[in-house]
Amino acid sequence: MSNVLRQHAEQLFLEELEELKKQDNEKRPYNWILSPQSVVTYLMGGTLKNGFEIQPKYIGNRRLIEIAVATLTTDRALLLYGLPGTAKSWVSEHLAAAISGDSTMIVQGTAGTGEEAIRYGWNYARLLAEGPSEKALVETPVMRGMQTGKIVRIEELTRISADVQDTLITILSEKTLPVPELNTAVMAQKGFNIIATANNRDKGVNDLSSALKRRFNTVILPVPDSMEEEIDIVRRRVESYEKVMDLPAEKPALEEIRRIVTIFRELRNGVTVDGKTKIKAPSGTLSTAEAISVVNNGLAMAAYFGDGQLKAADLAAGIIGAVLKDPVQDKLVWQEYLETVVKTREDWKDIYRACRDL
Repeated sequence: MSNVLRQHAEQLFLEELEELKKQDNEKRPYNWILSPQSVVTYLMGGTLKNGFEIQPKYIGNRRLIEIAVATLTTDRALLLYGLPGTAKSWVSEHLAAAISGDSTMIVQGTAGTGEEAIRYGWNYARLLAEGPSEKALVETPVMRGMQTGKIVRIEELTRISADVQDTLITILSEKTLPVPELNTAVMAQKGFNIIATANNRDKGVNDLSSALKRRFNTVILPVPDSMEEEIDIVRRRVESYEKVMDLPAEKPALEEIRRIVTIFRELRNGVTVDGKTKIKAPSGTLSTAEAISVVNNGLAMAAYFGDGQLKAADLAAGIIGAVLKDPVQDKLVWQEYLETVVKTREDWKDIYRACRDL
């Protein structure tokens, strides 16, 4: 697996999961590989009794993760909701890995996702030759999760059309998936549940029906509360990226990460860190995930087109690309920020010059 670009969470953090299992003396819900308390420790990080260090996967409010884990012990499904780039998919993957040991049962929601992606499909060659049969049936991740008692993930639920969304109602309320063509039904085994994600930027695209909303417990994942929290997230994710990509570049100085996070937070919040200057906000979200991407792109620039040391010139293109989602409106916002904020900071002259030149 050494050449795999990105391993699944249960493979990447196998040692941590195994160590947590050994040390876990709490009661586990049926078919869970860890207790709810250990699942939270896996997500939030901590030191075990034997001194083993668990790295945090989510940096933020612990209570939110506790609520999410508690929800999955009940008959309610979990909806992770929030702005793009607030680690909804990341948290979803790690919850599935820590609960079921398998984060691969995924339905990717799109405008073209049909009922057959959620319920079941058919091998049409066999269907025409043999008629409806179990051999002709094509199982979906939802069906497999029900049969094995595992967590199923549905990404971008609100991108799926409303009539397809509602195929989940019977599955979530009665824990049954009828297969009328075979005069049978799949009964969910203990341990089965669904984690769905949705962006609030998609509000109004395909809102959940009230019947479906009632079957989900919603946990809103916010943007990081503090500057230090967001810097820590970016630093950790960038370091893991460097290990995987094996870039011939030095680790980015913490000060460079701090400057990127500062720019993103100020533009996102519409005010400078010191609260003295109001700023127009661009049309994009400028999420933590985008800050990570900017630093990673800068590292690649430094490694292959620079001297291996991350500099302002390596970051400038990524910053501008993240901010300028609307070429007219966002350009004006960025130019004003560049001239009124960045230019006035004595130790930011290099960023100002690099961005101005582009």
